[in-house]
Amino acid sequence: MGSNNLLPGFRLKKCRQAAVYHALLRQPLSIGYTERIINLMAMGRLHLIEFEDQRWFPAFLRTYMTDFLQFLSNKTGMFKPIIPMLQKQLAKSQTKTIVDLGSGSGGALLGLSKDLTQKIPQLNIRLTDFYPNTDAMDRINSGNVRLSYENRPIDAKNVPAELHGLRTLFLSFHHFKPTDARLILQDALDSKNPIAIFEAQERSLISILAMLFSPVTVWLTTPFIRPFSLGRILFTYFLPLVPVFVLWDGVVSALRTYSVAEMSRLVAGLKGKEQFEWSIGKIASGPSKILYLRGL
Repeated sequence: MGSNNLLPGFRLKKCRQAAVYHALLRQPLSIGYTERIINLMAMGRLHLIEFEDQRWFPAFLRTYMTDFLQFLSNKTGMFKPIIPMLQKQLAKSQTKTIVDLGSGSGGALLGLSKDLTQKIPQLNIRLTDFYPNTDAMDRINSGNVRLSYENRPIDAKNVPAELHGLRTLFLSFHHFKPTDARLILQDALDSKNPIAIFEAQERSLISILAMLFSPVTVWLTTPFIRPFSLGRILFTYFLPLVPVFVLWDGVVSALRTYSVAEMSRLVAGLKGKEQFEWSIGKIASGPSKILYLRGL
C-alpha cells in the first residue's frame, strides 16, 4: 500500500483506521513481520482496543496487569532520569504536591517517592485513578503519610478543584483519544495546575519488538510481585490470561503512543496555551527513551 494513501493516524476516523489496519494485516505472506510492523507505524497513531480500558474487563485481571507494570517500572528504575524535571517543575510552580492521574496499582511514583521526598521533605503525593485499585489503596493509605491514594474515581479530564498541584501521568496518556487528551491538557491549563506526562514506549520498531517479549517478562517476574496472590499464579502460568493481555495491550500501547509532533499539535489546539510554557521531547533512560510533555 503506497504511503500516499495513508493519512496521519491522529486525524483518521475510527472506521478509516480499522479499514487500513485490516488491509495491512491482509498483506501478502511474502511480506515479513518486520515490514508489516513498519507499515503499521507509517500509518500514524492507531487507537486500537486495550483490554485494560474496558469497563467490562475483570477488575482482578486489571489489577494483575497494573501490578506487573508498577513492579517493572520501579524495579528497573526507568523513570529515575525524570526526577530533576519533576524537581524543577515543582520549584517553578511553587507547589509541594503531586497529583498523579491514572495511577493503577501505584505506578511509577511508588518507586520515585523515596528519592523525591528525600530531596523535597514536605512533598505530598496523591495517587488517583478512574478505576481505583482498592487493594493498592489500602496498602498505600496505611503506610507513608506523604503518599496517599484517593478512594474515589478521578477523571483526568475533569480533576476536582481541591486536588491542586503538579499533575502527572505515567504510562497512561496514550489511553486517551486526541479529543480527550486535549481535554486533559486544557483542564490543567484552565485550573492553572502544571502538568507532566511521561511515556516509556513509543511508536517505533524497537518498542514494538520489545513488547513482543513481554509474556516472558511476565512469567519471570510474577513470583517476585507483592503481595503474593494464588490468583496471579493461576492466571499467569496455568491459564495464562495475564501474559496474553499484557502482550496485546503492550503492542497496542506502542501503536497508540503520541509522537513528539502529535503532542505538539495537541498543545497547539489549546485555548490560552500561551499562559503555560510547554516543553515536549525525549530523555534517555538506559537503552530506551522516555517521551515527555510538560506544561507550566
